[in-house]
Amino acid sequence: MTKNITLAIDEDLLDKARVLAAMRRTSVNAMVREFLDREVRRETADARRAEAWLGLFKAVDAERSKPGGQTGEDAKFDRDAFHDEVMRERGLL
Repeated sequence: MTKNITLAIDEDLLDKARVLAAMRRTSVNAMVREFLDREVRRETADARRAEAWLGLFKAVDAERSKPGGQTGEDAKFDRDAFHDEVMRERGLL
C-alpha cells in the first residue's frame, strides 16, 4: 500500500528535478521513491555486512579462547581454513 507524503523543497531544485525526470521519462515522485528504496536497501545491506563481520570476529575470539587455541604471536591466519569455513557456511563446500 502506498502512502502520500509532503516534502518541502527549494523551488529551483524542484524545477531542476522536473527537468531531470522528464529527460529520464519518469516523474519526480518516482525518482524520490527510487532514491529512498535504494538508500534503505544500501543501509540494510551495510548492517548485514557489519553483523557478518562481527560474527566472524566473535568466532575467531571464541576459537582463540579455547584450551589450546592460538593467542598472541602464536596466532597465525590460515587463509585456506578461513576460505573453507566461509564456503561451508554458504553451503558451497
